[in-house]
Amino acid sequence: MAAGLGLGRTGRAQTGRPNIVFIMADDLGYADVSCYGQRDYTTPNVDRLALEGLRFTQAYSNSPVCSPTRVALITGRYQYRLAAGLEEPINLQSAKNAGLPPSHPTLPSILKKAGYATELIGKWHLGFLPDFSPLKSGYDRFFGFFGGTADYFDHGSKSRTPLYEQEVTIDRNGYMTNLLGDRAVQSIADYAKAKQPFLISLHFNAPHYPWIGPDDQEEAKRVKDFIHYEGGSQKTYAAMVQSMDLNIGKVLQMLDAQGIAGNTIVVFTSDNGGERFSKIWPFSGMKQELLEGGVRIPAIVRWPGQVAAGQVSERVTATMDWLPTLLAAAGAAPDPAYPPDGDNLVPVMTGKARPHPRKLFFRFRPGQQRAVRDGDMKYLRIAGNEFLFDVVKDPRERANLKVRQADVFNRLKTEWEEWDRTMLPQKPGIQPYRHPGHALADHYGVTNPK
Repeated sequence: MAAGLGLGRTGRAQTGRPNIVFIMADDLGYADVSCYGQRDYTTPNVDRLALEGLRFTQAYSNSPVCSPTRVALITGRYQYRLAAGLEEPINLQSAKNAGLPPSHPTLPSILKKAGYATELIGKWHLGFLPDFSPLKSGYDRFFGFFGGTADYFDHGSKSRTPLYEQEVTIDRNGYMTNLLGDRAVQSIADYAKAKQPFLISLHFNAPHYPWIGPDDQEEAKRVKDFIHYEGGSQKTYAAMVQSMDLNIGKVLQMLDAQGIAGNTIVVFTSDNGGERFSKIWPFSGMKQELLEGGVRIPAIVRWPGQVAAGQVSERVTATMDWLPTLLAAAGAAPDPAYPPDGDNLVPVMTGKARPHPRKLFFRFRPGQQRAVRDGDMKYLRIAGNEFLFDVVKDPRERANLKVRQADVFNRLKTEWEEWDRTMLPQKPGIQPYRHPGHALADHYGVTNPK
């Protein structure tokens, strides 16, 4: 694909390979931002992206938990093609060799070969040192943390969740969301000065538990269990999301100030569906479930001059689509030895796509959950029961059509089994299904093991 041509906010035409700022929230529910239906608070900066770009209404995460989705994002493939994707999620109980193989081509490694500067700011969650690291998988720079969750205030070198600069722990004071946002702002200024195209992966830990807002230093000191089952509130959750939105605003302002907004692709999305304080209407389910609420996510892309402002797309998409999409936008190509399973969405973004029926497959280990989305229909197995839903007419997944449309049910079930045989087998020791709102979640690798 040819390099993009866009108009910056100053009106100056901008040419060349587009910069990319990929913003990923953590455990953000489908309707946790106001442009997707949140009415209890506002998110003006995320809304700005939607007003100036394209908002997808049928976007899916590859998994209902963190690290498998991140495997799909960085490789563009179903996560179950890699052993790291079998960890749901990677944590301190995972084998020491659990992580993203440094030899596997990734979004940052391919862009790096194409001349991009690459930086991850925030959450990695794809394996621990010494074998795994953002720097070993294509990123030039890393500022963030390795595990699945982080303390929002205590992140010094001796904390439970140390903050890293490259692969060295550092001492830095402040609310984690602000630290990550401030680093992104500074990096944009650095790359703009160097006149080098860049990929910044800004992966916030917000609004992942523990439920700590920017003014909750005392609560942060009290919390001993990061899962924080006895803490949090809708008010705290709103403060966490709005703090993230404020920092996204700082990023957008810096792109404007440097005169590069017109040649920068900005993506905003989440790694999976929402947690206990999330708004997921009109869906049911939550993180750790293959019900729509566990995998349906917000997804917005802004690319001035290429993506018309104020667009809404009902195209079914998945996290793994972003690698082929962003590589195509940058004029790069996937490694032919590792063909992506995701779709190139550039034709969708630019209004040049033909109708394209989409089929997505899902599985999740606890309770042997499985699902297929084919057109409007969805086959689902969860808690030992099987269903067929029309998720367009029935987004809450209430009317089970498996008898009424037995031919569709049987076809999708068979197709899932055929697809599953092409993936790595699931890990043994599957536990009976328990609703994630009542079961104790895994501890998400909160420190870097020695």
